[in-house]
Order: sequence, then C-alpha cells, then structure tokens
Amino acid sequence: YGLVAGSHVTDGKITRSAMARVKRGSEMVYEGKVASLKHLKDDVREMAAGFDYGIQFEEWTAFKAGDVVEAYEMIQV
Repeated sequence: YGLVAGSHVTDGKITRSAMARVKRGSEMVYEGKVASLKHLKDDVREMAAGFDYGIQFEEWTAFKAGDVVEAYEMIQV
C-alpha cells in the first residue's frame, strides 16, 4: 500500500488530481502525481489551507521530515 506522509496545507489547496513537486532544501527530489489524499482516515478530493492531511505519491515513498510539497494543475488554454 505504501507510506503516507503527514502534511499541513500552508497556502492554497491541494487536490487528488494534482501534480506535485517535492523539494528538500533547494533540491527537487520528486515530481509526479498525487496518488491519494487522506483527512483523518477518510479519502478526500481536496484539502484547503490550514488543514492537516496525509498524502501518497505514485511510486515514491522517500520523503523526509521538512520536505516541501508544491502542488499544481496543468490547464490547457
């Protein structure tokens, strides 16, 4: 099933369909898709600023304390 990283939304929101970058200091250590979001033990579609949540990424579990997740969506215009 994989590891879930405990996280906190500081600004904006994060959605389950988002792409994500994980930064450790100034180095980007992962870029890919969000696999799941959890609030308490429930699967959720999105989390807003100010809330704690759990996140899993597709095929990546090497997170460490202090990593920063930047979520974004690709929108065709």
